[in-house]
Amino acid sequence: METVLDVYKQPYDPLYPVVCMDESPKQLIGESRIPIPAKPGRAARYDYEYVRNGTCNIFIATEPLMGKRLVKVTESRKKQDWSRFLADIAGKYTHAEKITLVMDNLNTHAPGSLYETYAPEQAKALLDRFDFVYTPKHGSWLNMAEIELRVLSGQCLHRRIDKIAEVKREVSAWQRERNNKEATINWRFTTTDSRIKLKHLYPSI
Repeated sequence: METVLDVYKQPYDPLYPVVCMDESPKQLIGESRIPIPAKPGRAARYDYEYVRNGTCNIFIATEPLMGKRLVKVTESRKKQDWSRFLADIAGKYTHAEKITLVMDNLNTHAPGSLYETYAPEQAKALLDRFDFVYTPKHGSWLNMAEIELRVLSGQCLHRRIDKIAEVKREVSAWQRERNNKEATINWRFTTTDSRIKLKHLYPSI
């Protein structure tokens, strides 16, 4: 936890950007009956029944200090999907010497995934672009990308969407608008705070 918090207090350096990455499933849900649109004095009405159309996965990477984020919608969340998303992140930071990537301990978030996706030389070259920083077990709330995912869900995906193509269109529009606003995250939780508020997690001496 303190390692992650130390990363967050580093000053901005374009050659060593700090990027937070996370992913979340999105259930594709269709209507079983045509909704009745709203009218003056009457709210829109939807049937409580729905049709399940599978799921998709949403990857998000955010650079909190610059107010930039990259979002990608995939059909699955396999090792290869994660590895290709890392390549997308690296492509956005071609100027960087090293990218500090904060993420959780999901089993796909490992260097070995790169070698299962790319040739060894390509995997090693991509791995060398990153410095992985993992949030502790049960501590994924320390990942600022979770904040971005909540914003995305609340502003963009809080309704029934039945097709992955529609999810991609909505997410792309949201990403463009939020990046144009350069919406940043004001992270205030520090190591000092953790030693007071989470005192029960520290060993007694």
